[in-house]
Amino acid sequence: QVQLVESGGGLVQAGGSLRLSCAATGRTFSNNAMGWFRRAPGKEREFVAAIKWTGATSYADSVKGRFTISRDNAKNTLYLQMNSLTPEDTAVYYCAVAVYSSISYRANNYNYWGQGTQVTVSS
Repeated sequence: QVQLVESGGGLVQAGGSLRLSCAATGRTFSNNAMGWFRRAPGKEREFVAAIKWTGATSYADSVKGRFTISRDNAKNTLYLQMNSLTPEDTAVYYCAVAVYSSISYRANNYNYWGQGTQVTVSS
């Protein structure tokens, strides 16, 4: 059974940093794109970042230059380094595995999801 387990969320002050991890078990995803999405209170889920197995990345404009997505295929683990956090980054963050190897910004193109980890940024 495939499981994605996120960790690393928490409470941080504005300007601080957090590193999220997402460990996948049940099968390997070395050929699939993987991504991070988030859902803020009262808002729809939105794309944050994604990475191909080659290491190619894509970011939402709102996090570009502040967040870095990476993956360790040997460990079947996805990461999101978040720097210069602002209260607008407060959300539940979800990791996901794409159906295909190419990057997608659409949640419908991801078929495995983690349970989410809360990130709260205080002002």
